[in-house]
Amino acid sequence: MADNKAKSTKPVNKTPPKSPSDPAKERAAKRLSYDSNSSHEGAMAGEISALEEAFRKFAIHGDTRATGKEMHGKNWSKLCKDCHVIDGKNVTITDVDIVFSKIKGKSSRTITFEQFKEALQELSKKRFKDKSDEEAVQEIHKLIEGKVPIISGVTKAISSPTVSRLTDTSKFTGSHKERFDPSGKGKGKAGREDLVDASGYVSGYKHAGTYDHKVQGSK
Repeated sequence: MADNKAKSTKPVNKTPPKSPSDPAKERAAKRLSYDSNSSHEGAMAGEISALEEAFRKFAIHGDTRATGKEMHGKNWSKLCKDCHVIDGKNVTITDVDIVFSKIKGKSSRTITFEQFKEALQELSKKRFKDKSDEEAVQEIHKLIEGKVPIISGVTKAISSPTVSRLTDTSKFTGSHKERFDPSGKGKGKAGREDLVDASGYVSGYKHAGTYDHKVQGSK
């Protein structure tokens, strides 16, 4: 019986009990860990190359719903045009369209940034034929890095001899000539209607309006 009681006795746990932790220290440690991870993730998110930044700016151009992660063919063509990837000699708008259709998926209408880089690699071989593959890619990246879409301004009117002749008041004759003074400035109502001259001077007299001044000066 004594042996059975000895066997049934549970072993004593010799592991020392854990000291009570300080809740304030645990919260501080967790906060430091969270801040460290957050700053690391923020740094990773902020590491956007100049090439990708340009890609995003062109990707959202003209589309308020665009996220900047994918680019349509229209914006791709604009990027190649604005950044002078298209030079009209080695690379044309047709080349740009062909490469876009080749790189994008069959059922897709856009390309991602990774596909964008593949497309540039394809065009670099044509754009910089005299350089190695690696150098050509670097050169075509330089054309795009840091660039933004060019917003077209107001189209300026192109002057033509016909328009200049029709707007030159010195060439006007007849009643049209009377509507403008020698400098080309319109006379207004005086140029459209025959106004009665009540000044007392003969029409066309060069010294009109000087009589009162002379009379007052002689007194």
